[in-house]
Amino acid sequence: MNAELPLVAADVVASAVEGLTSRLRKKLDAAIASYAALPVLADGTVLRVRCGEDAEVALAPGPSGAVTDAGQVVCSCLLAPRCLHRAAVLGACPLADADADPDAEAGTADHGAPQESSETGADTALGAATTRAPVAPPATVPGAAPIAVPAASPSAVPGVAHTAAAIASHTADAVNTETVTEPGEAVSLTEAQLAAASDLWTAAAALLAAGVPAAGAVPQAGLLRAAHTARLAGLHRAEAAALRVVRGLRGARARDDGHRLADLVAQVRELLLTTALLGAGTPGPALIGTARRAYRPGGGSLRVHGVCSEPVIAATGYSGVVTHVVSDDGHWFSVADVKPGGPARAQGAATATVALGSGNLDHAQLARGGMLISGATVSEDGRLGSGKGVRATPLTGGSWASGPLAALFARPLAEAVAERLTVAPDADPERTEQAARELVGCDLVLVGAAGDHLIARELPPGRPDTEGVLMRLVPAHGHPGLAHTANFRRLASRPGLRLRVIGRLDPERAATLRPLAVAPLPGTEATLRLPAEWQGHADLGYNRLEGAHFPPEDVVAATTVPAVDGPGDEAPDPLAQAPLWRLRRLVEVAVSGGRRAVAEPARDGDLRGDGAALRRGGFPTAADLAAGLTAEADRRTRDVFGRTGGSDPDRYARAWLAAAVYLADVERALVRATWQPGATGS
Repeated sequence: MNAELPLVAADVVASAVEGLTSRLRKKLDAAIASYAALPVLADGTVLRVRCGEDAEVALAPGPSGAVTDAGQVVCSCLLAPRCLHRAAVLGACPLADADADPDAEAGTADHGAPQESSETGADTALGAATTRAPVAPPATVPGAAPIAVPAASPSAVPGVAHTAAAIASHTADAVNTETVTEPGEAVSLTEAQLAAASDLWTAAAALLAAGVPAAGAVPQAGLLRAAHTARLAGLHRAEAAALRVVRGLRGARARDDGHRLADLVAQVRELLLTTALLGAGTPGPALIGTARRAYRPGGGSLRVHGVCSEPVIAATGYSGVVTHVVSDDGHWFSVADVKPGGPARAQGAATATVALGSGNLDHAQLARGGMLISGATVSEDGRLGSGKGVRATPLTGGSWASGPLAALFARPLAEAVAERLTVAPDADPERTEQAARELVGCDLVLVGAAGDHLIARELPPGRPDTEGVLMRLVPAHGHPGLAHTANFRRLASRPGLRLRVIGRLDPERAATLRPLAVAPLPGTEATLRLPAEWQGHADLGYNRLEGAHFPPEDVVAATTVPAVDGPGDEAPDPLAQAPLWRLRRLVEVAVSGGRRAVAEPARDGDLRGDGAALRRGGFPTAADLAAGLTAEADRRTRDVFGRTGGSDPDRYARAWLAAAVYLADVERALVRATWQPGATGS
């Protein structure tokens, strides 16, 4: 993919690939890789790519900046428009979202700004097309056997044996669901919608069977055509899922720095799950989705209080800042300034003016102050818009120890986590991700350092002497130009330090919090001593903690540091200790290597002993699903003469989906269990 090229609609790419002869299709992948490295020359509003001596491709994007019509792409060669040059250049263009038109309220952030995964550090509050989407447990997949419940063996999960029954109960309720309910009446799909869902399932199943190495431009074009058909039929959630899969496949094949196999697995799982549930014929509104997430009036006036500012550096070339605010009634909102740019833009974005009509307030001031907004507009993910009728008046900031900010620390952390990590059946993955990423607040005491993270224990509100949740603190961003890593090194040298923290949960890791800001804990001397100009808290991405900001070492040493019951003075990790990694490896190999790679364990008789290890660990259902997937991958039909025929991609896709959904649900349940007091060895 060439970032200098314009966005292009899915149907334009699909049409160009479909117009090629079979001989040219064999050359398409190599041509895309070659043309993606060519320079792009700007000629006014037209972009030109020189493809050799006798061919030049000209792209004329529309007002939205995207190529949405085949006539906007012209090649000068004699075979145009059914030529390799045109199809390859389009294949090198980034894919446009379903909503390619500019948002009328898009004044504060680029709504298509891709978001980097938390493993690489650029966790932001922006809703992006490439965000990981935790998938809800499905109803029974059509044509597949119901998924059984794992046995609740006390030894199934080391360190959280007392939560095994709760995990099994959750899995039984979520996975063995015969029907899915959603607020609002179920929708009866038309024949066109059912046909579109079937086409998406067929295309996705074919890509799954092929794996990343064989999922080139031609198979991707088949999925893009099915996605366009779904758009015309009004299946917006399915279309968005298909586009995410194609982007993920492109990143995997190009070995992009921001690519994660786990993200691609989640995207394929979401696409297959959505189309399977749509095939039932009467889905809820969440499965249909919406065409666009527009800004809506947020009331006559809205008073918000600044909490913290978060720098954003995405691997896809976007950077800036997101400032988080909370209203008087405890609802979270955000103000973003994220645009194309490098790390330098993120480092200086804190002093950028907030584009909400005030004109004299920057993000750093908003994080320590507040605003009274009249004519406020709000998107579904909580972003505040900057339309023409929006006016904002700066307000004096308040302390984290009073008012609505104090309420963030007035409830046990386990309750807040349960709200954010509980996934309802048939939930919209974007809303699920939004809920999981909503910030949480807690009081804690630092226990020590372990590798690149800190170990801390919660100080429950109202019961500071009671041992709360034992957790890991991981830097929200690892870029050396930001202050996160340096601040963690300072904090690691002060075991026993007590803090008030605002951060974001990591839904994929056991009891892990990514702090964005810290403040002194009231009522103790063993806490931070911040300068007055910071107005009570430090944004870990921007403000660098120094020695003068910490209490004397003898004061911290006099405090009691809670003991940790775990190897190497670190909290046990039931997710890492459980043998579910064996099923996870099989599910990921299916996506990265295709059907043939999955069939190997069936041919060697499971010499690695994955099934036996899963059963010994208390996960017999995982063992059955793994055995069923490998057997289905190796299954071949035979004709009356005994000759080997083709495989059935539908049966294989159903077996993979059952394993992938089971794995995602059990891992989420394990992560949620680690946030209960006493679940991680406390």
